[in-house]
Amino acid sequence: MCHYDKITHSHPEFQKLEKTIGRREFLTKTSLGMGALALGSLLKADKLLAATPSNGIGGLPGLPHFVPKAKRVVYLFQSGGPSQFETFDYKPSLDNMFGKDLPASIRGEQRLTGMSANQSSLPIAPSMFKFQQYGQSRAWVSELMPYTAEVVDELCFIKSMHTSQINHDPAITFFQTGHQLPGRPSIGSWVSYGLGSDNNNLPSFIVLNSKNAGGQPLYARLWGNGFLPTEHQGVQFRSGADPVLFLNNPENYDGADRGRMLDYLKELNSAQFDTYGDPEINARIAQYEMAYRMQSSVPELTDLSDEPDYIFDLYGEGSRDSGTYAANCLMARRLLEKDVKFVQLYHRGWDQHAYLPGAIRNQCKNTDQATAALIKDLKQRGLLEDTLVIWGGEFGRTVYSQGKLTPNDYGRDHHPRCFTMWMAGAGVKPGFTYGETDDFSYNITKDPVSVHDFHATLLYMMGVDHEKLTFKHQGRRFRLTDVEGHLVKDLIA
Repeated sequence: MCHYDKITHSHPEFQKLEKTIGRREFLTKTSLGMGALALGSLLKADKLLAATPSNGIGGLPGLPHFVPKAKRVVYLFQSGGPSQFETFDYKPSLDNMFGKDLPASIRGEQRLTGMSANQSSLPIAPSMFKFQQYGQSRAWVSELMPYTAEVVDELCFIKSMHTSQINHDPAITFFQTGHQLPGRPSIGSWVSYGLGSDNNNLPSFIVLNSKNAGGQPLYARLWGNGFLPTEHQGVQFRSGADPVLFLNNPENYDGADRGRMLDYLKELNSAQFDTYGDPEINARIAQYEMAYRMQSSVPELTDLSDEPDYIFDLYGEGSRDSGTYAANCLMARRLLEKDVKFVQLYHRGWDQHAYLPGAIRNQCKNTDQATAALIKDLKQRGLLEDTLVIWGGEFGRTVYSQGKLTPNDYGRDHHPRCFTMWMAGAGVKPGFTYGETDDFSYNITKDPVSVHDFHATLLYMMGVDHEKLTFKHQGRRFRLTDVEGHLVKDLIA
């Protein structure tokens, strides 16, 4: 068996490496050291030692800023833009307006996508699905969502969401990172960076994508770390034998070999960090060590054989098929039980420009039961009271039909000006509806909520002041809400 010599700065190779340090690097390192000594002479030692994470493993000193209402978040992102007309925003007055052109006074100067901008008319398409009121809250829910209807008294509906983006990629990127252009950190990465982890054996940010869902593509940058240290990027769990890529040992390589290799690699990286001071080196060390710990934690976590039949029945038959939306909802509950800080589910297929009635019926059939089951399951385990559950897409759909309108068939284009999302669990008002839209669900008439407002409120639930969680990059301080965002206090219980 190979013997690994301990790496020290007396090693000839590292003496040579240190001699390559330039004048600028030398002055930077020594000035920082002198600055620390000067600071130490001004502050008491206990003040310096107090700068340790107060929440979780690896979080920032001083966070959370205040007592959090939610310890963890599960975000059920419905990619493609679910139609508010067929789900939660009931508009009965449209029944008498079938086929009539959308009034110019309602549309105003709002832009249209290139897919419907050249239509000779914009015929109004009332939803062909029935609505009823449910629960003590008397919330309106479509017949397509019978399971969600059972949990409406746990939900806090936001019917006045709006965004500035009208096409999928920038709209999804905006929702997930706070900016329409790629390169910013995702929500989960900000949470991981600020609050750290409550489980040393699992990442604080985990992503689950529904398999075979179709629709608009999703990119890994949506759960990327952007300019934050790479240890805060989302780790994707996949269906199949290898839930996390490159986690298993290579063939004929056992755990002891892997442990010795990582110890040696850590010494190499530590020596490199001492020489260059690049924080990404420490991030790399942290990622290697996390992967090693995950070798024992992930197989146990992803083995659903200990789940009783009544749980599979609760989530639906699809929950037995790894990688489906239902199975991912069940996996999300297991991750939340292990105190994973931020769990992100992506489910595609809501982009219904044509043949909407049949497509959305199938989409709701594939998601409704498992979504409601997650709420019920978290509640029965006592987890809902400190877990924030979020459901929604990147924008809504138009009241008018894209393409040909018939009594039994129609499509809907993208509509960023108003749409519906909901939250449940820790910190939000249950059985509550916030915001209103006009009779055409085309404009907001009361209490608008922007994407930045949504992000500010989400962070508040986690005990974070969105204006104070910042990261300096390229000469300026960035935050998830950029230079906007307001806490929506009326959503908070």
